[in-house]
Amino acid sequence: MDRWQDRYAAKRVDATTSVRYVARGSHVFIGSGCAEPQCLVAALAARGEELADTEILHILTLGVAPYTASQFTGRFRHNAFFIGANVRDAVLEGQADYTPVFLSEVPRLFRTGRVRIDVALIQVSPPDRNGYCSYGVAVDVVKAGAESAKLVIAAVNPHMPRTLGDSFIHVDQIDYLVETEEPILELPPAEPDPVAQQIGQFIADLIEPGATLQMGIGSIPNAVLSHLGNKEDLGVHTEMFTDGIIDLLDRGVITNRRKVLHPGTSITSFCIGTRRLYDLIDDNPAFGFYPSEYVNDPVIIGQNDRLVAINSALQIDLTGQVCADSIGHRFYSGIGGQVDFIRGAARSRGGKPIIALPSTAKNGTVSRIVPVLNEGAGIVTTRADVHYVVTEFGVADLYGRNVRERTLALVSIAHPDFRNQLLAAAKARRFVYAEQIPFPAEGAPYPKELERWVTLRDGVEMYFRPMKPTDERALRDLFYSHSEETVYMRYMTPVKQLSVRQIQEFVTLDYHDHLAIAGFLVHDDTEEMIAVARYLVDPTTNMAEVAFTVHDDYQNRGIGSFLLEYMKDIAQSRGIGGFTAKVLRSNSRMLHLFHKVYSPLRSETAAGVYSIACRFADIDELRRQRRASAPRPPAVPPANPANLR
Repeated sequence: MDRWQDRYAAKRVDATTSVRYVARGSHVFIGSGCAEPQCLVAALAARGEELADTEILHILTLGVAPYTASQFTGRFRHNAFFIGANVRDAVLEGQADYTPVFLSEVPRLFRTGRVRIDVALIQVSPPDRNGYCSYGVAVDVVKAGAESAKLVIAAVNPHMPRTLGDSFIHVDQIDYLVETEEPILELPPAEPDPVAQQIGQFIADLIEPGATLQMGIGSIPNAVLSHLGNKEDLGVHTEMFTDGIIDLLDRGVITNRRKVLHPGTSITSFCIGTRRLYDLIDDNPAFGFYPSEYVNDPVIIGQNDRLVAINSALQIDLTGQVCADSIGHRFYSGIGGQVDFIRGAARSRGGKPIIALPSTAKNGTVSRIVPVLNEGAGIVTTRADVHYVVTEFGVADLYGRNVRERTLALVSIAHPDFRNQLLAAAKARRFVYAEQIPFPAEGAPYPKELERWVTLRDGVEMYFRPMKPTDERALRDLFYSHSEETVYMRYMTPVKQLSVRQIQEFVTLDYHDHLAIAGFLVHDDTEEMIAVARYLVDPTTNMAEVAFTVHDDYQNRGIGSFLLEYMKDIAQSRGIGGFTAKVLRSNSRMLHLFHKVYSPLRSETAAGVYSIACRFADIDELRRQRRASAPRPPAVPPANPANLR
């Protein structure tokens, strides 16, 4: 019985010889990403003048793509399942084709023969002692491509890491073997710019301990990873990863310990990075490389708890439709795994599907959030699939929101230069109220740093954050929960309802001169507004009028004291001199609270209303004096060394 080593030796040829078996009219698959077998691609191109009508098939590759050159028109025709930079011009010029398809479904096209593969050009690691080669840094659709091809030609490279998982092909399944020692392609991580860093911080704040991550390639995913150093027990289930995960592994942030599916193992289908990453994954059981039909299956993805899927977009319209593969009618990239993971994360218990994009393009001259997608733009992710959208100006949670709420949420995270243009377009399309008030011209980014979790004295935890335009419904619900007495004490008149304009004014903030902090009880994915405090600055005096209200069932539990103290800290840090307030003479509880928190106060009364004023400098001085005059605890006498045992 022949040994596999003998069969290996019989199949060994050089690159030029191996591609002689590619016939005219063949359908040729090329391995993915950094696993592209460059020596085989170059040899095939060298035969170009002898061939005709040869279709070249692959997803993203990072190496050379000579078959797209104009000199090979009629010889080669590329069909891209994902458009990379090396073939983009050919697609745009009509010299190559693009097949829109979910990455999870590409293997099925190969296996069923709907997309025919005659020859597979792949790159693998040297065989192990049992004759199995590893697909290395790219299993993805390569495994299905090789198993569906009539002829398999493999570049065998000792520089290819031996990755574990469902990532092996036996020597007997390969028809020709070309030994090569060319370096595996590398791509260093993209350095995040300030915009990407801000987006990364917003996304990182959405990631809970024990979450499982899916991330792509580029500056935003790298920025997210750079902000995860304070997280615990993160896991990985992603179609691909880069060098960005290495530091998190070294620091014990990524442990995969709390994963439901494949605990202890980072699951992927391919990776793109540098030699440092390739050395890490080599023969390392902490990583599992599996085909795309498994890794990208939304049902499989959804079996991971707290799956956070982070994907990018080129454009998004005000209803939440996402374009990610084209700029207008010009195809740019591909569908890839975006929809696979967005839908998988939506199935996940506690999952968070996220679309991330800078608010502008072309050096800030064009908004990526638009009233309507550009003519010809394709919808990759539907409005019903979208949950979170993140720009450098904040997070919009669209899930379960109506079109009016979605529009306001997306306008609020658009670049301030475009917000009122977008609002005007939304009014014209009847997406929002005709009387919708404009957004502040100088609106600051949502101040994420002001969010706080606070434990009340009875042990109840509350979440406090700046109010958003999408809080209309929650604020309205809070108002109608109030007793008549609470409404009268807050508004000084028996208000029966809040008008549309009043609600809009309450939730449309510039986050500097007009700020509101709302307190919520969080139930799973929902927030119930329990309290609100706000201030509005008078620029002529540099004083701000402050007011607050608390749900009747949660009064006298310390919420009002916290809000007044917190609003003082925020206002004082922003250079505001002090607060003013108007309180009904009959509102003894409110008066007591103001005296407790903001003493010393100055007050005047007229027509049954107290006008209160306090300066922060006076409050701080009085507190300093009280601390200085407070009795000191008795000194503890030094211990007698003789009595020490």
